[in-house]
Amino acid sequence: MNEKPYHKACCTASRGSVVKGVPESAQNPNIEKANGKPFGEKMVYLPGGEFLLGTEDMDGFPADKEGPVENVTVKPFYIDQTAVTNREFKQFIEETGYETDAEKYGWSFVFYKFLSDKQLKKSQQLPGTPWWFAVEEAYWYQPEGKGSDIKTRMEHPVIHVSWNDAKAFCKWADKRLPLEKEWEFAARGGLEQKKYAWGDVLHPNGKHYCNIWQGDFPRTNTKEDGYLGTAPADSFPPNGYGLYNTAGNVWEWCSDWFDKSMNLSPKVGLQTPKAMRGGSYLCHYSYCNRYRVAARSSNTMDSSTGNLGFRCVRDV
Repeated sequence: MNEKPYHKACCTASRGSVVKGVPESAQNPNIEKANGKPFGEKMVYLPGGEFLLGTEDMDGFPADKEGPVENVTVKPFYIDQTAVTNREFKQFIEETGYETDAEKYGWSFVFYKFLSDKQLKKSQQLPGTPWWFAVEEAYWYQPEGKGSDIKTRMEHPVIHVSWNDAKAFCKWADKRLPLEKEWEFAARGGLEQKKYAWGDVLHPNGKHYCNIWQGDFPRTNTKEDGYLGTAPADSFPPNGYGLYNTAGNVWEWCSDWFDKSMNLSPKVGLQTPKAMRGGSYLCHYSYCNRYRVAARSSNTMDSSTGNLGFRCVRDV
C-alpha cells in the first residue's frame, strides 16, 4: 500500500480559478417538464430509514467535514441506478434547446492526457492542478474539444455539466438532485460504515469494482480496470441496492452546499461551492482518495470538467 494520503486539492477544477472567457448573453428557454417522466424505468425505490452518515476513518479528510459520524434519517425516495448518460442528456437538449454553462463560456476543463500537442500549447493550464487545461469548445457533446465526439460513448455518463445544468435536466425530467445524506445512504447499498460501496477491501479477490486511477498519478495510468477516462454508466458490479458506479467514474453533483452551515443561509452566490460525491476516474490513493463512500468534494455552480456528472432522485 502507498503512504497514507494527506489533504491536497482534489482532482477537480473550478471555473473561477481561470481568467478565460466571459459567458455569452444567450438566454436559455424556460425549462418545462417533459411529457411523462423520462427515464423512470432506471430508478430504484429505497425505503429510507436510519443510518450512520460520514466517517472518522484514518484515511478520511477532516477538513472536508467527512465526520463526525451522525445517526440520520432518510425518507423514502427513488434514485437513478446510474449517472445520467450522454444519450439521456442529448434527449433533454433536443427537447428543450438548453445551452450548458460550458457552451456559454466557450470552454471547459479537460485532463491533459486527452489533448493533442496543439491543444496543450494553446490552452490555459490550471495553476495548482496542472493536469487540467481550459480547452476551448470542450462541451458535453465534444468532450475533448473541437473534433471529438460522443458517438461511441452514448452510454457513458455525460460530463462537462455544471450544477446549473444538472438542475435544469432534473426539472425537465421531473426529478431533483440528491441530498448528500440521500446520496450516501444509497451509495452504501445497505452496508454500515464500510469504506467502499462494496466493503472495506478495494479489490476483493483481485477484482476491480470501480473506475479509478491505477499507477503513478498524474503521469502513468496502467488502466488495470480497463479505462483511462469514463466507463459506461453501468460498468462494474452494482452495490447492494443495485446502483452502479457510486465510486469512481465521475463525480456526482448533490443539492447541498459544501459548507453544511450554508444550507440554512440565504447569503449564497455563484461561487459558493456545491457538494459532490463519489470520486472519479482520476482519483488515486496517493492523491485524491475520495472514492470512499463517505468522502466529499465541491465545486462552484457554474464549473464543468471532464470528470463531473450527476444522477437524479425523485420523491415518493
